[in-house]
Amino acid sequence: MLKKKLFPALALGLAASMTLAACGAAPGDDSSKSASTSGASSNFKACMVSDEGGFDDQSFNQSGKDGMERAASELGVQVNYAESKSDGDYQTNVDAMVQDGCNLIIGVGFKLANVLTVAAQANPDVEFALVDSVFTNADGAPITVDNGRPLIFNTAEAAYLAGYLAAGMSSTGKVATYGGMEIPTVQIFMEGYAKGVEKYNEDNGTSVQVLGWSAKDHTGSFVGDFSSTDKGQAITEGFISQGADVIMPVAGPVGAGTLSAVKAASNADALKVIWVDQDGYVSTGDSHILSSVVKEIGNSVFDTVKDASEGKFTSEPYIGTLANDGVALAPFHDYETQVPAELKEKITELQKQIADGSLDVHTEYDPTK
Repeated sequence: MLKKKLFPALALGLAASMTLAACGAAPGDDSSKSASTSGASSNFKACMVSDEGGFDDQSFNQSGKDGMERAASELGVQVNYAESKSDGDYQTNVDAMVQDGCNLIIGVGFKLANVLTVAAQANPDVEFALVDSVFTNADGAPITVDNGRPLIFNTAEAAYLAGYLAAGMSSTGKVATYGGMEIPTVQIFMEGYAKGVEKYNEDNGTSVQVLGWSAKDHTGSFVGDFSSTDKGQAITEGFISQGADVIMPVAGPVGAGTLSAVKAASNADALKVIWVDQDGYVSTGDSHILSSVVKEIGNSVFDTVKDASEGKFTSEPYIGTLANDGVALAPFHDYETQVPAELKEKITELQKQIADGSLDVHTEYDPTK
C-alpha cells in the first residue's frame, strides 16, 4: 500500500500532533463516525478540516459539517473532523487526515487553499474539495488540480435580493454592511447588497444609503479577521449611531458582535440584521434577524461526498447560484407578516430574473467569470 506523503515540516512530529490539545481535533475514535450500513459506501471515509472559526461558528464551517453529517446518515460513509483553532493548525490537521486514510478531504475556507493544494498534489490517490475558494499555488494564483474540486458560490445574486429587502424595510433610509477580511468571498456579498439597494432606489425613486461599502469605489468597513466579535460590535454601534437600521455583517462568528450591539441599542426594537452563509434565525435563534443570504454549503458538501463515494468525483468546480439553489434568500421568519406583500412579490420577480439570466447582477468578484 502506498504510504501517504506528509508535509515536510510535519514529518517528525505527526504522532505528537494527533494528540496535542492545543491543536485542532485530530482523528480519533471519539470524533469519527462509522457507518452502520454495508457496501462500498461504508468503506469510504470523508473528512473535513475547519478554518479558525470552528464547527460551531453558526456560519459556513457549521454548514459544511451539516453536509457531512447528512452524508454519514444517508450514504453510510464514515466521516471524521479536525477543528482548527488557529492558522497554525491547518497543515497539522490536513496532514493528520491524510494519514488517517481519508478518501476525501474537504477544507473549509480560503485560508486552507494553499495547504490543501500542496496535499492534493502530494497525494494524487486522495480526493480533495475546498469550500468557498479555489486551489492556488504558492503565490495565491488559482490553479486546477486533477484531484481537487472547488465549492464556490455566486453570493452576489442572493445578496442583491437582501439589499433590495433591506432598503424596502428601512425606516431611516440608511442600511449598512461590513466584512471580516477584505477578500473577494466577503466583498461579493457587500457588492451584491449595495447593488440591490441601488435597484430599490431606481425602482422607487428613493435614496436609501449604504454605510460600510461603496459600490463606486469598492471600499468598505472590515474587521480584519473572523474572530474579533468586539470589533464587530464596535462597527455596528457606529452604524447605529449614524442611523442605520438594517445591518448585514459578512464576518462569520464576528456577526455575534452585531447581534450584541443591536440588543443593547436604545432603539433595539427598530433594528434588523441580515445574516450570511446559514439561515441565522435558525442557527442563532435571534429574533432581530430579518433574513439571511444563504450559501447551501451543506448541499455542495453532500453532493461531493456522494459523487466521490460512487466513483464519480470530478475536478469541475461546483458553483452555487440562484438557478441551481446553491444560494438563496432565507425566509423572513418573525418578520413574515411585516414585509409588505408588494415587496415580497418584487423580490420573487427579481429572483426569477436573476436565475434565468434576464437580470445581470454580476460583480468583479463573481466566481463564474
